[in-house]
This record gives sequence, structure tokens and C-alpha cells, in this order.
Amino acid sequence: MITIYHNPRCKKSRAGLQALESFTKDFNIKLYLKDDPFTKASLNEALKKLGKKPEEIIRKQETIYKTNYKGKTLSDEEWINILLEHPKLIQRPIIIKDNKAVLGDPAENVDALFK
Repeated sequence: MITIYHNPRCKKSRAGLQALESFTKDFNIKLYLKDDPFTKASLNEALKKLGKKPEEIIRKQETIYKTNYKGKTLSDEEWINILLEHPKLIQRPIIIKDNKAVLGDPAENVDALFK
């Protein structure tokens, strides 16, 4: 099963969704900012499948990041808690297929899930 963590208000997330739709229509959409937020377990699973540390998926242009976290050295656990508290800091979309995941920005990254 394929899952996309998506924000329909984000142009880059919509582009990632469109790229995914070019390969398949069989996937679940999780609106992680609204109806279906990440849990600690699901975020850890996504990070593992992405092969990334929590700090690597932070949207560093966001005001919340610049104001509260920029320049701070925090543990992975602390970053995970921050991402759960402020999910808009999570890069999007995240697309998971089996044991692999990609950030759908740029949209061409989605290709790697189907090769």
C-alpha cells in the first residue's frame, strides 16, 4: 500500500500528488496537518524509510523554525517532539511505498518508488 502525507494547500505537495497519480491511483492520502496527524511511531517509521534524521526534513523557511529553533543543537528525540507539535515544519509531501519513502519535492523524486 502507498501512503502520501499531503497538504492540499501546498503547491509542492500538490505537485508530488500529481506525480504519484501518474503512476497509480491506488494510494491513501493522509492530511497530516488536519485530520490524520503523525504519531511518534508513524513519524519514526517515515524517517526510517526516508533514511533521514528528523532535522533533515524540517522546513527551515518557516517562521516557527526561524524564531524558535534556528541554530539550536537538539537531539533526534527533541526534533521529533518539535515536528509532532508543529507539523507544518515537516517537508511535504512524504510518500511511502512498502519499505521505501521519498520526499515528493521535487516531484521527480516520486519516480524512485516505482523503479
